[in-house]
Amino acid sequence: MKPEGAHSVQVTIPAALCALFPGAPREIALAAATVAEAMAALDARWPGMQARLCDSRPAIRRHINVFVDGERAGLETALRPGAELVVMTAISGG
Repeated sequence: MKPEGAHSVQVTIPAALCALFPGAPREIALAAATVAEAMAALDARWPGMQARLCDSRPAIRRHINVFVDGERAGLETALRPGAELVVMTAISGG
């Protein structure tokens, strides 16, 4: 069932996450109006994926970065039709 106000967006997830969820592609089109809805849609297809991306507050996990059309985004960020949502693991070092 498509959430009210949802439209198709393109989601790219990191290869490391795909490896944890057999059958999950690096890129997928989903129906979502917000980043939170996109996370829920991923979890509906691959149960447990949302828990890898979001914590219990709920908020995006500390070492995960989400970008919508090249701009840093949060769970509340609205998605326009055709938006590109990219999930990346943070790179840290010293």
